[in-house]
Parts: sequence; C-alpha cells; structure tokens
Amino acid sequence: MNNLKEFSVGIPSKGRLRKDVLNIFKKNKLNLISERGERDLLGSIKQYQNIKILYLHAREIIERLGDGSLDVGFSGFDLLKESEINTQKKINVLKRYNFGKATLVVAIPDPWIDVQTVADLEEIAFEFKDKKKKRLRVATKYPNLTREFLFSKGVTQFKLIDSLGATEAYPFTGSSEIITDITSTGETLKANNLRILKDGEILKSEACMMISKSSGNKMGLRKILKLLSKN
Repeated sequence: MNNLKEFSVGIPSKGRLRKDVLNIFKKNKLNLISERGERDLLGSIKQYQNIKILYLHAREIIERLGDGSLDVGFSGFDLLKESEINTQKKINVLKRYNFGKATLVVAIPDPWIDVQTVADLEEIAFEFKDKKKKRLRVATKYPNLTREFLFSKGVTQFKLIDSLGATEAYPFTGSSEIITDITSTGETLKANNLRILKDGEILKSEACMMISKSSGNKMGLRKILKLLSKN
C-alpha cells in the first residue's frame, strides 16, 4: 500500500472527542505514531505510511474538508451544520457514531418565569426593543444555526454576541440576556441557573466521520475508509 497516493486524515486535537476517535483506530488495530507524543500535530499509521494524520481543532477539520486540503476527518455534526453552506456542499458524512452526542439549545435565566417557549421569547424581544430601546442579546458559538433557528420561529429582534469562552456565564456577567449552547446532559446549564426553553432544541449532534467530496475518486481511499469503518 506504500506505493499508493498519500491521504490525510484529521483527528480532533483535544478533548473527549479526540479520545473517542483514537479508540476507533485502536479497535481497528491501526497503530498511530507521533514523534513528539500527545502534543504532536502530525502523525502517521505504522502499517500505512501513506496515511498522514493531522491533529486539528474540530472546527478546522470541517474547513479543511471543505477546501479539499483534508481527505477524511472526524468532527461533530453540529460544527458541520454551523459551517457555511458552500463548505457543507463539499463534504459527505460517511458514518455517525454513538459518542460525542449533544444538543444545541436555547437557554434562558431561571428567573424569567413567564418565558417558557420561543414564542414567549419573541414577546420579550419586542419589549426590549420598545421599552429599553435595545435588542435582546444572544451569546453563542453557533451564530449561523442560532440565527436560522430564531428567524424560523419568528424571532427577529435580537443581536448575536460571539461567545469566546464559557457561554453559560454570559447572562450573569451582563454580556447577554440569553444563550444558545451545546449540552450533553444540561447539568452545566442548571448549575448556572439557566433552563432550556420547552421548544428550544436547535440541533441534535454526534461525532461523525466525513470525507471531502473532492477526495472521492482518489485511488485507494475506499480501502482506508473500510479500515476506519469497522466496529
């Protein structure tokens, strides 16, 4: 297989997703090698020297699959759907896994007892505009999905705030009124006195193996995908 074309595979560089993806390689007896250990950004597979492993941020994996500089990548479905439409069109989801499961939701402060649904949120948004002369601020790391969801529910009077850290803290530091955030159990939201709106589920997500459409015809790629697809 060494005489075949070189392929690149993107693996998340940190977090639980990285560990779970590395387990896929381990289960399939694919020995990953990194010269400098866990912090290395480059690696290879002992048995298949033509496969280059790149350890990247999960969001970057999506971008690089989209521009064709990565052949195969592991990332979250949420990050794929958050990316630009043109990027999404260039990527195929080959396999969804039973890990990395989480849901993107709209969460509001507990004291907002009159707000239970997105329709109630719309009323609050108009109140903010009319009485306070400002827009309802929504902190998020998912501006595209959040905007699309709120518009689809008829909520238009809001302003998106880019979250640069722990999104759940934003309402209590005066940085936003509400948030959208990815959660697996909802416990972190509860711990921060936030609750999910009854119809506030934006997207269900899980870890996926994806392929760049531009790599689809590369000789030998199917063999690699078969190796990685075993359970």
